[in-house]
This record gives sequence, structure tokens and C-alpha cells, in this order.
Amino acid sequence: MDWFFGTGETWQNLIIRITLGGVIFPHGAMKLLGWFGGQGVLGTIATFHHQWHIPAFLTLLVIAAESFGAIGLIIGFLTRLCAFGIICDMIGAIYLVHWDNGFFMNWFGKQHGEGFEYHLLVLGMALALLITGAGKWSVDRTIAAKTSRNVISL
Repeated sequence: MDWFFGTGETWQNLIIRITLGGVIFPHGAMKLLGWFGGQGVLGTIATFHHQWHIPAFLTLLVIAAESFGAIGLIIGFLTRLCAFGIICDMIGAIYLVHWDNGFFMNWFGKQHGEGFEYHLLVLGMALALLITGAGKWSVDRTIAAKTSRNVISL
């Protein structure tokens, strides 16, 4: 339990998790709520199934990672679990969608689609949070402090 919620009092992790959560959340809102030109849950499930043969259950995990996981990162709740979900999401996106398009994003409109450079940045940020925790001003830090005070030494 200490490892799962435990974290240092670092500004760096606060900055990483709020930035990552803030960038990932609109992607989740597109898939969950249909915001920002997205399709909502049913449209996303249909698209993922039709284009990439991804089952509905896995699509729901992607939606959860990008929406609820992003909110979890922003407030610093279940940070390691949220980071793990986003890591899985990005690995899947690279493998299924972006690998064939190469490294670079489609800056000049000459590629078939977007490359995976963005996804590598997200992976690096999420991995840092998975290893070191939420940092300053996080729900995880509060939980860790309360649970460590209630541990009885034998």
C-alpha cells in the first residue's frame, strides 16, 4: 500500500501529472462524451471495432484510461494505476495505428497519418509517474500519510 500511494513532495511530479492529464483528457472526452468533435462511447466502440478489430471491452478500457485516468492524474488519485492505463493505451495506439506512419507527426500533410513521437512523450511522462508517484498536492499523498500513521508495528 505504501508503494501504491506513496510519493515524494515534488513539484516535478505535480507538473508532469497535471500536464499529462490535461493533454490526455480531451482525447478521453472525445471518446466518452463526444466533446471536441468526438463520437462518444458508442461511436468510438464502432470505429475501434470497424477500423482495428478492437473488442468493445478493450475500447472501454481505452476510454476509461483517457477520461477517468486523466482526471485521476490531475487530482493525483490512483496516479500509478492511471499512469499504467495510459501506458497501455499509448503502446496499443503505437502498435495498432501509428507505427506504420513513422516517427514524426504529420507536420506537412504528406504522410498517410500521424507518427508516434507524441505517444513516446506520453509514455515517458506516464512511466515517470508510475515509478515515482503523484508528487505534491495529490490525493495519493494524503492517503499515504493517513495509512502510514495507522500502521501498527508488531
